[in-house]
Amino acid sequence: MMTSSADGGRTWGPPRRLPDGILGPTKNKPIALEDGTWLSGSSTEGWWTGWRVHFELSQDAGRTWRLAGPVARGQGAGLDAIQPCLLTYRDGRLQALCRTRNGVIASAWSRDQGRTWSPLARVDLPNPNSGIDAVTLADGRQLLVYNHRSPAPESPGWGVRYPLDVAVSSDGATWRHVLTLESHPLPNGYAYPAVIQSSDGLVHVTYTWDRRMIKHVVLDPRTF
Repeated sequence: MMTSSADGGRTWGPPRRLPDGILGPTKNKPIALEDGTWLSGSSTEGWWTGWRVHFELSQDAGRTWRLAGPVARGQGAGLDAIQPCLLTYRDGRLQALCRTRNGVIASAWSRDQGRTWSPLARVDLPNPNSGIDAVTLADGRQLLVYNHRSPAPESPGWGVRYPLDVAVSSDGATWRHVLTLESHPLPNGYAYPAVIQSSDGLVHVTYTWDRRMIKHVVLDPRTF
């Protein structure tokens, strides 16, 4: 569903369905590109086709949409990925970082404003089959919130969702750990982060706390 506001989010119009075949963003926020295109990261979890990532674009403020993908799963057996988050680079490239059930975060790149994407490739960061989110900071760096944990050997497709960490990168390939938000073991851990940067430069992160509440943390990226 889609709804819009004409007064900065104070009131909202009636929701309307997206077109058939358009799913909307799967967990993570869409972004607006410099040419006004809306780009939404989406995914499916098919029984026979596996997990697949695709993208949805609108050039008319959500009135019509087109699909890009699904993204190739990479070499060999490939990566089962979902829930892409989107990053922008000053040279015009776009990057998608994805949750996988392969024990790592996956990455894909676009050089044509999201119309086509490179095959998925592994990033040197663990992923216990848990949602992530990222944001491009005003200074050009990339900030990622994720669970720095690999799946256990006895359950290769799944792991606990703690600790919850923050990493930064300048190139999307090499990531530097800067902060642990949570580390205490909990039955349901800390999951499904969402992250934005507000106009004052501060970074806001929300995430589930043991699936019993939502926690909100504010970070100053100038400190790391």
